[in-house]
Amino acid sequence: MAQGYRVLVSSYACEPGRGSEPGVGWNWVCQIARHNPTWILTRRNNQARIEQALEKDPLPNAHFIYFDLPRWARWWKKGARGLHLYYYLWQIAASFEARRLHRKVDFQITHHVTFVTYWMPSCLSFLPIPFVWGPVGGGESTPANFRASFSLRGRLYEGIRDVVQFIARQDPLLRWTARRSTLALAATSDTAARLQQLGCRNVQVYSSMGLPAHEIQVVDDLQHSSGTPFRFVEIGDLLHLKGCDLALKAFARVSHDLPSAELWFIGEGPERRRLEDLATQLQVRDRVTFWGQLPRKITLQKLGECDVLVHPGLHDSGGCVCTEALAAGRPVICLDLGGPALQVTPESGIKIPAVTPAQVVKDLAAAMKDLALFPARRASMSRAARLHVLECLAWDVKGEQLVAMYRSVVKSPRAIEGVRSVAQYE
Repeated sequence: MAQGYRVLVSSYACEPGRGSEPGVGWNWVCQIARHNPTWILTRRNNQARIEQALEKDPLPNAHFIYFDLPRWARWWKKGARGLHLYYYLWQIAASFEARRLHRKVDFQITHHVTFVTYWMPSCLSFLPIPFVWGPVGGGESTPANFRASFSLRGRLYEGIRDVVQFIARQDPLLRWTARRSTLALAATSDTAARLQQLGCRNVQVYSSMGLPAHEIQVVDDLQHSSGTPFRFVEIGDLLHLKGCDLALKAFARVSHDLPSAELWFIGEGPERRRLEDLATQLQVRDRVTFWGQLPRKITLQKLGECDVLVHPGLHDSGGCVCTEALAAGRPVICLDLGGPALQVTPESGIKIPAVTPAQVVKDLAAAMKDLALFPARRASMSRAARLHVLECLAWDVKGEQLVAMYRSVVKSPRAIEGVRSVAQYE
């Protein structure tokens, strides 16, 4: 058995070869098990993918426990319908399974990795040993000045989200999770503030995003754009919170200065028709391409055909596409908000303050023009972006940082150290 600490992990979403939360869950599990004997509580519907991955690349220190509510207690859950309620009930039921495992194994640390949401409790907080929570996110909110520009659907979404999170924060089980956390990792500074309000005593801001070594190589090998035509790309679901309309308006603003430039959208969503109409109104429809939802492999190929990623998300805890773009050597233009703002450095991209929609459009346009017209600056950012991923956003690097975190947690499990940067572990 590996040296290290005996760790029990809660990873409800955990699937190899996937993006978003399932990929985050799987990569955290791989890194924890690299250095520690690890037991993982996850759902049974993840079992097939996990076992296929383990046949190709075994994790000898990982022991998976596939756990679900009884069939009679989950007949009503269909896909995403009832997801959050089921997750909440799963956490409660899994706490009993965690106690049973603890009596058998005698764990030294527990670590909750998915879901990466701060407003739901974790089953592992009930065990009387050091508890690491996160990274978790979700504490970000759209700046008030931007909501008036949303569609009715978008305004309703934001209002309901605010109400749901307010109610969730009153949950005594959530507050218990916060008070029991020895170390709470917040994916953004906004979430860090929320965690402190809930009662977490040791909060550290730490990006939840990363790329494994083989994916860094795949992205790094992407073909390089010829620069003719010069292409901006936004990748992700076409939702109001992604700021697609801001990117489109900014592109229209610089279209006369960059007569051969194009803007690509890769993704699908309820805002597509609205965006297509807006492109027509702005008289740039012939230079804007909506590719729709594409397989991941094709999406990466399209990224290779572009020069700059534009990602003006208004509240985003993660932003995996920013990590991928940086690894591909593509400068990123994003808002100075949420997870993307933690990933993008001044050397690898441009971060735009989010004060008003008009100001963002103006600043986005200026950044687009700057990167398109000054190839030397773009080339410098490309080199810095690749280096930043290798040094800070690679999963293997995060695994090494986790070793130091665990050592600190076990050595001083009740330390109250306030909010600090994770830079101390680098």
